[in-house]
Amino acid sequence: MASSVAGGFGGGSRGGAWGAGGASLPLLAALDFSVQWVLCGAAVLLKTEKFYDLAGSGTFILLAYLNYKRNGTGHPRQLVQTGCVCVWALRLGLFLFTRVMKTGKDRRFKEALQKPSLMFVFWTMQGAWVLVTLLPTLLGVKATRQPPLGHRDYLGWGLWGVGFLLEVAADYQKTVFRNDPHNKDKFITSGLWSLSRHPNYLGEIFLWFGLYISSSACLSGWEHLAVICPLLDYLLITQVSGIPPLEKYGAAKWGDSSSTGII
Repeated sequence: MASSVAGGFGGGSRGGAWGAGGASLPLLAALDFSVQWVLCGAAVLLKTEKFYDLAGSGTFILLAYLNYKRNGTGHPRQLVQTGCVCVWALRLGLFLFTRVMKTGKDRRFKEALQKPSLMFVFWTMQGAWVLVTLLPTLLGVKATRQPPLGHRDYLGWGLWGVGFLLEVAADYQKTVFRNDPHNKDKFITSGLWSLSRHPNYLGEIFLWFGLYISSSACLSGWEHLAVICPLLDYLLITQVSGIPPLEKYGAAKWGDSSSTGII
């Protein structure tokens, strides 16, 4: 299924199945969910969750690359937007894959590994997350109107940079903390984690808002509704699949000591 969808990306730039512009997003969406569902089938057969996060990150890179390949004209905005997505996804995907291979499991999937229907929900949600989160950049890169770089571009990329560094630093600090045997079963309250309960997620929220801001410089009409995308990502992180499960786990394991700082 995924290979047949990918076949639709053949032909000349902006031609073939891509049409004059609008058909590209449905094709990318179809490829996105095809990848998730094919890999979901493999995960169910193998009874593993180990490549779940790596698959999500890889899909970000795949969609961003294909979108630039077919719609990019070499404009600096298109290059930087696509590059920011790929750098973030590559770093996070490798980090999460390395971590799950080291720990041997992902507690989010404790129940899902025994229920194929729940695995399907997990993988479908990942497909939706990828598409919604990436939409502002997809629209910005495929826009035919690419004005000169301006303050919105620099503001957005600056916010992305702050968010990326925050996420990387938070992950590094927590990894160092966990690797110290003296900290076994302790909750991290040092470094960035003394200021925020989830600084890695805070960084992710920053960087996606940043990429919307920079993309907005070339959006028009209904495309500005893409502002909903980083808002949905924020709600997903803070209310659904990001922070809530961690808060529940932390409250059960550490009590009030895990509730400090912001987000």
